[in-house]
Amino acid sequence: MITELLIIFVILLIGSFIQGVSGFGFGLFAMSFLPFLFTIKDSTLLVVSLALVLSISIALQMFRHIQWRVLTVLLAAALAGRVGAFFVLHNYGDLDILKTFLGIFLISVVIYLFKSSGPGEGKLLGKTWLPVLLGLGGGFIGGIYAVGGPFFVFYLMLVFSDNKYAYSANLQLTFVFTNSVTVLLHGMNGDFNGEFLLYFLVGIASVLIGSRIGIKCFAHISQQNIKKLAAIVVAVAAVNLILFG
Repeated sequence: MITELLIIFVILLIGSFIQGVSGFGFGLFAMSFLPFLFTIKDSTLLVVSLALVLSISIALQMFRHIQWRVLTVLLAAALAGRVGAFFVLHNYGDLDILKTFLGIFLISVVIYLFKSSGPGEGKLLGKTWLPVLLGLGGGFIGGIYAVGGPFFVFYLMLVFSDNKYAYSANLQLTFVFTNSVTVLLHGMNGDFNGEFLLYFLVGIASVLIGSRIGIKCFAHISQQNIKKLAAIVVAVAAVNLILFG
């Protein structure tokens, strides 16, 4: 039990460090390894709960940069996605096949991170379907696997391409909203078991320590190098999930 808790602590510590340095990546890293210890359902609920704490902390510090009207359509679509994800995770979250699907999705994200230099504005911002599509995708994938961040990152990078503070603040608010929905729905449904509290407390310590170290290292470590290293680790874990999950 002690060994398992130590492994969980290290996984969450590294994930929160990456989040502190690069702005996102906690869920991607944590969900690359936790499914080897738990079911997808238990892994997702733990990561979502901890991500909620982390995003609330950051959002409160950047509250004045939040632009509520910009997020209306995105959050409405994300809400629909999270409700749909709730039924999938509740009914099928213990199936091993979901680990294979997670591995495939993680590989896709890694390919995007390596190949893309970031979204260009183009004419996309004037399209209403874009926040609807990305909100649904981020809400649904995030509600099942706790890795819906890339969908929201893509959209908010378009909207706030010239304001990194507004980008970060609104991204964290999106995480707060979507993760709150997931925690509320599963909490009301009784999906949190007795062992969850212990893992959650260990996770809280990891998140607080890791994110603080990451933020302190922000000015001294290249974000691109951190992202590349994290992407490689996630890719290896994703392949393992597909082959052995």
